[in-house]
Amino acid sequence: MELKNNKKTIKAWAMFDWANSAYNLVITSTIFPAYYTAITTTSNNNDKVFFFGFKFVNTALSNYALAVAYLIIAFLTPILTATADYRGNKKTFMMVFTWIGALACAGLYFFKIDTLELGIILFAVAAIGYCGGIVFSNSYLPEIATLDQQDKVSAKGFAYGYIGSVILQIICFVFVLIPEAFGITDASFPARLSFLLVGIWWLGFSYFPFTVLPKASQNYNKLDKKKVGSGFGELKKVWDQVKTMPVLKSFLTAYFFYAMGVQTIMLVAANFGEKILHLGTSKLIATILIIQLVAIIGAYLMSRLSQIYGNIKVLIFVVVLWIFVCAAAYFVANEYQFYVLAAVVGLIMGGIQSLSRSTFSKYVPEGTSDTASFFSFYDVTEKLAIVAGLFSFGFVEELTGNMRNSAASLGMFFIIGLILLFVTLKKEKLNFKS
Repeated sequence: MELKNNKKTIKAWAMFDWANSAYNLVITSTIFPAYYTAITTTSNNNDKVFFFGFKFVNTALSNYALAVAYLIIAFLTPILTATADYRGNKKTFMMVFTWIGALACAGLYFFKIDTLELGIILFAVAAIGYCGGIVFSNSYLPEIATLDQQDKVSAKGFAYGYIGSVILQIICFVFVLIPEAFGITDASFPARLSFLLVGIWWLGFSYFPFTVLPKASQNYNKLDKKKVGSGFGELKKVWDQVKTMPVLKSFLTAYFFYAMGVQTIMLVAANFGEKILHLGTSKLIATILIIQLVAIIGAYLMSRLSQIYGNIKVLIFVVVLWIFVCAAAYFVANEYQFYVLAAVVGLIMGGIQSLSRSTFSKYVPEGTSDTASFFSFYDVTEKLAIVAGLFSFGFVEELTGNMRNSAASLGMFFIIGLILLFVTLKKEKLNFKS
């Protein structure tokens, strides 16, 4: 069976996004942030919590926990992806991280205010499971799709992810919105049940990709099984190659900065809506659902525009929109303004993620046997950007006492990324002429 552009293989790969995106929506974007903010804020608006004896602003603590999780995965990924390249078993790693993430989500069923430490730890572990699986999933892209199809296939993965996550979100939303219809009297139960359902959904729908996706790279050489070496050595080898590729080097630097803003906004948006505008769980979930649906359109729209204008030009346009989003977030004063802002975020959220992934995939040397190591480098770049973004967001909030200042400060990262994208465009034109 021809692996590249095979419909069954591509569908199986996209189903991995369907399975794990439920975590991204329920845990990082909607129900968990609303639940966490609600149970850690007292009636007199005291938002301070104690974590193993140390005092934090509640939302800053969750940002720090995520940052630590991403830092851990940034260090683990190079070692694991190098091993996966040499041994040809990256699907095994995808399965291991899926179990870790799904079980951590299910464990959040036991999270209440008197088990804060457990909840925060499981929250971080779930992030490690999610991120660990994604890097191996991303590395399949150049192996299952030809260069001319990678934008389309990447967009399909994100679309599947959005659709699957929205379906589970609606199921969870029913329990949250009308608990009395199911005889639920414990106010915390609907949210905790949602966390359990995410774990079950994640594991259940991962079965299809794990059954269909190939175990190893099509370029895998059995003789390499004896060459398991340092993952960081592999990372350095990729970096040495990147340094000889000026367009890819410039793009990755730009990506590092604008990913700081994009990923941080996506991770803190729900906390912002709950803490600053006091939307409440039901309105917050409805808003995020709208974002997810609009994001499907955005992913395909950006894929189409990239065919007409080129990837970098479209990314420049999208980053400019993100700068306006950061400025608008500082001044947003009511829920209706937040809804408009959320719709804009949804449109550009899916597009920038999908297009960034496929742009990098196009720059990876065709026929390379170590795609997992290249995507490890991409993933480490993203994770370190998230660490920097989350820490800076939490630090600014604790320093100024206002999350609006944190949102506005993210605009700086987008401006730097924008400048570097213009540099990338110039280098791409020079490279094309030569």
